[in-house]
Amino acid sequence: MDLIKVLKDQNEVCKRFNAPYIESPLNLKVGISENVKEGALPINGLRHPAEGDTTGWYIWGGQEYSEDPDFFVPLHVKHLENWSTLIVKYLGLPPGWRFLVTPEYEDVWYDENLLNI
Repeated sequence: MDLIKVLKDQNEVCKRFNAPYIESPLNLKVGISENVKEGALPINGLRHPAEGDTTGWYIWGGQEYSEDPDFFVPLHVKHLENWSTLIVKYLGLPPGWRFLVTPEYEDVWYDENLLNI
């Protein structure tokens, strides 16, 4: 992973959406559904406030996520590019932000309800 390119791309996304940049360190984890690795689209992401060794990001593929406690698996940020190249550039968005992307589509928005956990 080219860290300089990742940081540049993340900062550009934050600037486009007038959001402050909040790092997702490579050694911290996201919660991600395994169907992302299998290519499920669209890819959804939302960021809660960080806790412990996590970034606060939850990412899943498809239209809906499951309430199953095993739906999300922990994955270090540094391994995300091996699962999907669409995700990493959004991980600088701060808690309260969401994204929904495919190779041809992008939607990014703020959802204050994510801060009330």
